[in-house]
Amino acid sequence: MNSTWFRRYTTPGNGPRLVCFPHAGGSATAYRPLALALALAADLDTVCVQYPGRQDRYSEAPFTDLTRLAGAVAEELAPVLAAEPGRPYALFGHSMGSLVAFETARLLARGPLPGPRRLFLSGRGAPDAHSTAGFARYDDDAVLAEVRRLGGTDQSMLDDPDIMEMALPALRADYRALGSYGWRGGEPLAAPVTVLVGDGDPMVTVEQAGTWATHTRGDFAVKVFPGGHFYLFDQVDEIAAVLTEGLLTESAAA
Repeated sequence: MNSTWFRRYTTPGNGPRLVCFPHAGGSATAYRPLALALALAADLDTVCVQYPGRQDRYSEAPFTDLTRLAGAVAEELAPVLAAEPGRPYALFGHSMGSLVAFETARLLARGPLPGPRRLFLSGRGAPDAHSTAGFARYDDDAVLAEVRRLGGTDQSMLDDPDIMEMALPALRADYRALGSYGWRGGEPLAAPVTVLVGDGDPMVTVEQAGTWATHTRGDFAVKVFPGGHFYLFDQVDEIAAVLTEGLLTESAAA
């Protein structure tokens, strides 16, 4: 597996593979607690995507185009999937990661490989019903204000100029990518979709989370959790249970 784009934080299991896509400004390590919980819950192979421009990829230019980012991930992921064609897989993304996971799934569906068994999309409405175009107007102050509003980040870090000097390039690029992204139409995916959302999320309502239903020909479910935009980091075991049940049930049915 390409160690530049993908990270594992546990010994790879022999069961289905789960590929996790981080939120805006986030890195692969955001999913380390979830990967550890999944290792205890099931024999999964949890793989976390590391976008350019952060942590050990800090020297690389981050993507400012979300569709191009998804294309790069799909290109790197395809040979990994082709090497084990019998292993089922699913994609999980939170916030911006939901859109990257969704676009990655659409690209993979056009190729010769089997598509994902399920998509798990968290903290974001469907692109045709929940526009991100407003982020195109955000300057650095607006980006940081949005990060403060959403929570999930130690507020003292946002007041540390040295930390912000390191974090802002990736945040700036990710919000630019969100601002330039727009739905261009397309056929629904064959893969079933499970949407996860916090009941107090200031970015997406439970109703908006349900707008993903038109993007799948498979079954569809919305799972609501207590909390705000970053509810999942406070309920790692509960999220791991939903992911495990959805992926293992779908794999057994297939």
